[in-house]
Amino acid sequence: MQIVSYTSAIMICLKSLSLKTNVIQSPMAGCTDLAFRLVSRSYGMKFAFLEMVAAEPLIRMTPKTLRMLKRTALDSPLGAQLVGCSPELMGEAAQIIEGMGFDLLDINLGCPVSKVVAPGGGSALLAEPETAKKIFQRVVSRIKRIPVTVKMRKGFQDPSAQEAIRIAKIAEDSGISAVTIHGRTRVQGYSGAADWDSIRKVKEAVHIPVFGNGDVLSGEDAKRLRDVSGCDGIMVGRGGLGNPWIYQSIDARLENRVPPSPSPSLEDRKKAALMHLKLECDMEGERVAVLKSRRIMCWYFKNDPGSHELRNRINRTQSAHSLEQLIREFTSAPLATI
Repeated sequence: MQIVSYTSAIMICLKSLSLKTNVIQSPMAGCTDLAFRLVSRSYGMKFAFLEMVAAEPLIRMTPKTLRMLKRTALDSPLGAQLVGCSPELMGEAAQIIEGMGFDLLDINLGCPVSKVVAPGGGSALLAEPETAKKIFQRVVSRIKRIPVTVKMRKGFQDPSAQEAIRIAKIAEDSGISAVTIHGRTRVQGYSGAADWDSIRKVKEAVHIPVFGNGDVLSGEDAKRLRDVSGCDGIMVGRGGLGNPWIYQSIDARLENRVPPSPSPSLEDRKKAALMHLKLECDMEGERVAVLKSRRIMCWYFKNDPGSHELRNRINRTQSAHSLEQLIREFTSAPLATI
C-alpha cells in the first residue's frame, strides 16, 4: 500500500461553492434525514447531504420525496443527491433541485441495492459508461449555478478500480466538479474492508477534487485514508451514525490538532440521543418518530454492555415518553430481565 504525501487544504472550491471543510457527511437512505443533520451540525458537522432521492418521483413531486427534501435555515450548506438511469429525467430533476436552492447536486453511481441497480441506476452505471456520460452531460447542461459531483464505488464487480477510473475521467470531461470514491465494489455491498488504494488510483487519474469514502469510523481512520490515497477530502458514511462527534475529531486529526474533547461519555451519548429523539418527534410526529427511533437510538449505544437488552426493549416501545425513559435509565450494564 503506497503512502502519499499530502498537504491539508481547508477550503475546496467547486464551481460557485467554497466548502469551508474537507469533511462532509454522505447521503444515506433512511439515515441522513433532517433530525440527523440538525443533531450532527450542533456537534460540528459543516456540510451534509440529505437522503438520496430518485429522479422520477421528484419530477412527480410525490409526498414521500417532498418529505425527504425538508430542511430549515439551520441546515445549511446542504447537498442533494439524485439517482436514476434516464438522462432526460435526471436532467429535468437536476433543474428542480437547483431551483429549490440546494448548494450542490450529486449523482449516485454507488448505491448497491437491487431495486436501484436492477433498472440500471446507482452502481449499475459503473458498467454502462456511455449511459453515465449521457447523464453527466445532460445534468451539467441543465444546471446553471451550483456544482455537480458524482459518488461512485470503485467498480461494479471488478476490484481493480479501472471502472471507477474510466467513469471519473468521463465525469471530468463532462464538467463534473468532483468525485467521491467508495473503496468497495457493488458486489461487496458493505462487506470486507474498503480498498483505500483504489481511491489513490482515481486521484492520480483526474485533476478534479477526489473525496475518499469507506471505513472512516474515527479521526485516525480519516488521517490514514488521506495518507494512503492523497484524497482532497473525506466523506463520512456509517461512521456518523450515533457519533456526531466524529466530524470535529476528523477535522482535528487532519490538521494535527488535539481533538476538542475525549471520547463521548455515556451521558454525552444519552444527551445526543434524546436530542435526536425530540427532533424526530418535532419533524415527523410521535408515531413515525417512535418507529424510526427504534433503530436510531441503538446507534448511540451499540458498543455498550447491555445494548442488546436495550434494543429489545426499545423495539417494544409504543410512545416517545417510554423511549425517553429507557434512554435516561440505561446504565451501560446488562439490564434486568422483565
